[in-house]
Amino acid sequence: MKFHKKIPHMAVFIEFLAGSALAIFFHMVLHNPEAAYSIFGIGLLLSLATFLIREDLENTRCELTGQYNQAHEITFAVARINDPECQVKAHEMLNGIKRTIVLLQQGYIPLDETEYYLEAAKRTDNTLHRMKAVDPLTVGWHSRGALMNFYQSNQRALERGVIITRIFVISRPDMSDPEAQKILLGQYNDGIDVRVAFNDELSSANDISGRDVNSSFDFGIYDDQAITDVFPQAGKYYGRKTATPAEVEKYLRLYEIIEHNSHAVIYEGDRIILASESLKLAA
Repeated sequence: MKFHKKIPHMAVFIEFLAGSALAIFFHMVLHNPEAAYSIFGIGLLLSLATFLIREDLENTRCELTGQYNQAHEITFAVARINDPECQVKAHEMLNGIKRTIVLLQQGYIPLDETEYYLEAAKRTDNTLHRMKAVDPLTVGWHSRGALMNFYQSNQRALERGVIITRIFVISRPDMSDPEAQKILLGQYNDGIDVRVAFNDELSSANDISGRDVNSSFDFGIYDDQAITDVFPQAGKYYGRKTATPAEVEKYLRLYEIIEHNSHAVIYEGDRIILASESLKLAA
């Protein structure tokens, strides 16, 4: 260690020597023992005080330096990349990380497809009273592994007495599609409160809801306390989850709007039809 770096560590010793020398001068030369004792005592206290202050400043400096290096670790690592093409790729990755961090700041945890359906199944298994779901009419409810396991958790919840309302967001021609009819009928017979909402009637739902959630109309709400939601656009993550009350409230508001625009269905004539159509036929 160089001499100038040793000085801060020697400061207490130097201050002690200076105070002691001054006290000896007053005692031996000026023959003033009272002043000498006072100077020695005050010098000793000042040495101790400055030592503690320097230690505190040094600890603070080390802590701040560590935090700064940790906060800029990725930035420093990217700055050390020399290849221009690698630099571009690194910045693309950083932009993706930033988007993920923004989600985490809002209280959302991003999930891949397997994690998403596993989380949805766990949430359904823990639901005590009510599950509200909005889904597209996706083929695979009884064949795709992850989706099928999620639906089995729905059936277990029904057996426990949980009320499940599922609103399928579809286009009008979908009602006559055989596969769609099979899915609607299967869930209707299992005891789910099946409803349908048409895309053209929900075109302005995002504007009406007054929220900042860009939803794909594919989400679930569990006991009004937690949500899982599929991202509208394909990307690294399939969906997200949150139990943050403010964010859950946004989805409750959206669900109310979708439910208000949805239609009840009944089973009639070997097919699922709108309840309103049955009333028209009866009239």
